[in-house]
Amino acid sequence: MTRREIREKALQALFQLKTNPELTPQEAIRQALLSDLEELNVEDDIEVADYPYLTTLVNGVLDNQEEIDKAIQPYLKNWTVGRLAKADALIMQIAAYEMLFGDTEQVPQRVALNEAIEIAKLYCDEQSSKFINGVLSNLIPKNENP
Repeated sequence: MTRREIREKALQALFQLKTNPELTPQEAIRQALLSDLEELNVEDDIEVADYPYLTTLVNGVLDNQEEIDKAIQPYLKNWTVGRLAKADALIMQIAAYEMLFGDTEQVPQRVALNEAIEIAKLYCDEQSSKFINGVLSNLIPKNENP
């Protein structure tokens, strides 16, 4: 599974957690992983442990949500994270987690930003990808942000 596919699965798992608070993160991750397999009629012998980066993203966003939202909030201009479309907010939170708390040697901040924009193009409208770009580009230090 590519890193982008893992980010998409993280988005799906986090979306499920937002809409069904009774789910555990492990259950949401498992359901996200199984969503593609159901279409292929494949057995559900998926182990969440086989996807450590997916688990890292989901738990990282959940564990650091307050700090992530505080980092994003100043750049929302007349919006709050709670008022954003769920997909927009979650895409930003995943990217912000990678940018602020992740290993920037493995995933440079620019890569996390570009991945968020590309995922937004798949799951949101064109305005969302521009908005996400505008917000998240502020998280990159000015000396790295031409």
